[in-house]
Amino acid sequence: MRCRKCTHPAVIKMPRHNISLCKDCFTGFVHTQVRRAVKSHRMFTTDDRILVAVSGGKDSLTLWAILLKLGYRADALYVDLGIGDYSIRSRQKVQRFTDTVAAVYESKLHVHTVEQEQGAGIRELATLVHRPTCATCGTMKRYQFNRVAVEQNYDVMATGHNLDDEAARLLGNVLHWQTDYLDKQTPALPASLDGFAKKVKPLYRLTEREIAAYAVIHHIDYIVDECPMAKGSKMLAYKHALNRLETDSPGTKHTFYLTFLDRQAKQQETTGQIAEQDQERLHPCTTCGQPTSTEVCSYCQMMAKAIGATQRS
Repeated sequence: MRCRKCTHPAVIKMPRHNISLCKDCFTGFVHTQVRRAVKSHRMFTTDDRILVAVSGGKDSLTLWAILLKLGYRADALYVDLGIGDYSIRSRQKVQRFTDTVAAVYESKLHVHTVEQEQGAGIRELATLVHRPTCATCGTMKRYQFNRVAVEQNYDVMATGHNLDDEAARLLGNVLHWQTDYLDKQTPALPASLDGFAKKVKPLYRLTEREIAAYAVIHHIDYIVDECPMAKGSKMLAYKHALNRLETDSPGTKHTFYLTFLDRQAKQQETTGQIAEQDQERLHPCTTCGQPTSTEVCSYCQMMAKAIGATQRS
């Protein structure tokens, strides 16, 4: 199998583009897709300070590596959820990357340890508040990522969501007609008011398989296992369904999600509308001060419930 561009031996076949590429051409392809995503949604510039949310998986570590290689000022935040051996190994992967690749660029890592700061791991917290573990984890991560980004004066927070993630999320939102979520499903959410960090997804044009290939080619050591708490997740079911469609019709995910973005952009000024909506309905949480649509934000409600349950036991 030869590279479509230069005839060197190819390392990856990409059915959705009907091409095969060698290591160098594939690397160039990936970097071009990230640059295109950043430019088309005005995500950030080389002057901005970027905080990357890392988990130890291929997507987040690859995103951090790519941003550094492209000349952006990117640090990272790892939230240690306290999920036994899984968290131990994922934290080791993040630390190893920090000590090797990130160290070359003088990029630093922030760490938030849930068990140390909140008094219990994510599974224990979920049990205390009687919520699914994934929902508890999502609330925790969103709060801590935004908190660190704002407190440490980062201009933007970046996550490693890829095309598979966004297409699966879109499928779920469409199946349930969750219009509020559809309005905000965009690769860039603005810092619409004080206390909210701008959030971006620079990998949305790349598939999970392409990102995994980049990580392997560039020797990015990541945790391969799925989070043990994700078993039975609806998102995994949506991904499975889309993978079957992709096999039969390469490019399905790309067309599904990017066509949605194109139509969304034509129908409304997404950024402006989101900012106006947030300014109208959000105000500071009475407990922590972060923006919320209720008197007390979901994170503070969750922690108050956990503390109450602990005191009663």
